[in-house]
Amino acid sequence: MEPGIYLVHKEVGGTSFDVVRGFTREAREAGLKKYPLGHGGTLDPFADGLLLILAGQATRLMELMHPIPKTYVADIAWGIETDTCDHLGRVMTGGDASSLSTALLDAALTAFLGWQDQVPPATSAKKIGGEAAYRKAHRGEEVILPPSRVYLHEARWLGHDLPKRSRLELTCRGGYYVRALARDLGRQLRCGAHLSVLHRTAIGPWMDPGPMGRVWVHGEDLVPWCRSRRLDGEEAAYLDHGRAIPLGEMEAPTWQTPTGFPDTLAPIRALHEGRLVALLREEEGMLRTFANLRGGL
Repeated sequence: MEPGIYLVHKEVGGTSFDVVRGFTREAREAGLKKYPLGHGGTLDPFADGLLLILAGQATRLMELMHPIPKTYVADIAWGIETDTCDHLGRVMTGGDASSLSTALLDAALTAFLGWQDQVPPATSAKKIGGEAAYRKAHRGEEVILPPSRVYLHEARWLGHDLPKRSRLELTCRGGYYVRALARDLGRQLRCGAHLSVLHRTAIGPWMDPGPMGRVWVHGEDLVPWCRSRRLDGEEAAYLDHGRAIPLGEMEAPTWQTPTGFPDTLAPIRALHEGRLVALLREEEGMLRTFANLRGGL
């Protein structure tokens, strides 16, 4: 198993950690004990779509996955709110959805664009006293989560089967709960709603490879939303020993976030012989390493 990022398709029913465990077994079979592995953004068990598996030194890129755009296609069922905000939960309230129209739904959606305070679902991975909220909720304990600041970049209805359901495509920043959006739309429209289907189609520049798909991303294809600085051998050695290098000539990102999307505050990629060897920050007119990807990716 080579270090880098793997684009895989998570199926409905499994957890994100199930996919990581599969990679762990594969690494052990290849003789790689205690090989670093992680995922770049959880998908709920009922959801499917793109999951990023970070392998080896690429686990040090984890924090860079959070601020980039994530795109979903979601089915929202009208008339019932559940305690989990999805179709697997217990019915909490119901309402009459017969008055819903495309015009009404278009108007309701615009209120959720941009930065908002969103209360995560009780069955979320948010931590309470160091423990995931969903564990407490599953034990029947009361879960009260404070709002989180989240960002919805764009959203559009793909189709409707009113008053039963509607299909939505949206692009958001990491940390956004599509389940909570379904709940809040139902409350705003006073009819109740929950999420019945969720597909993640893209994360940043990467698309879902589809069932059984697996794509290895490495070298200059990693974190292409960052500016780049190409190194010669001497500069690579300087950085490897904790020394700074001149700013030099910067290359623009090879992939841009959508117009108007919040700044990802991305670092600078240090590229040497086609490999990503470090992440850099500018300090006092020089470039210094803040993540040394030893051996390169």
